[in-house]
Amino acid sequence: MWKCPKCGRSFKNRNQDHYCGQPPKTIEEYIQRQPEEFGPYLRQVNAAIKAALPDAVEKISWSMPTYWKKVNLIQFAAFRKHIGLYPGPEAVEAFSHQLQGFKTSKGTIQLPYDKPLPLELIGEIAQWCRNAFGGSTDLNP
Repeated sequence: MWKCPKCGRSFKNRNQDHYCGQPPKTIEEYIQRQPEEFGPYLRQVNAAIKAALPDAVEKISWSMPTYWKKVNLIQFAAFRKHIGLYPGPEAVEAFSHQLQGFKTSKGTIQLPYDKPLPLELIGEIAQWCRNAFGGSTDLNP
């Protein structure tokens, strides 16, 4: 067990990512709390998703930036070496041919900081999630 020296919480994994204290209330607050060098990447991912899902509700769910419309459509989070994008397993499968070169697992896409962000693809994945899970088939709400 590892104990966080800041908040005293115990975790199974050493140096596990977590929030000490209250989780952020907005996506912008989440981004501001991350290390400064991650901010530009997070803002670009957020802008790509926001442009693709202008009618979705922005919120924090599971301590991650989330776009919601009837269900959680897509989420993202900062990690030391990458941004995790969470569109769900169906989306990862649907876009598998376009995600070659990126590490994926069930429902997760890792976007490393040392590669250009595929912002257009992120927008396409977000729209796919809205159409598949958010109840809309209109790409231009």
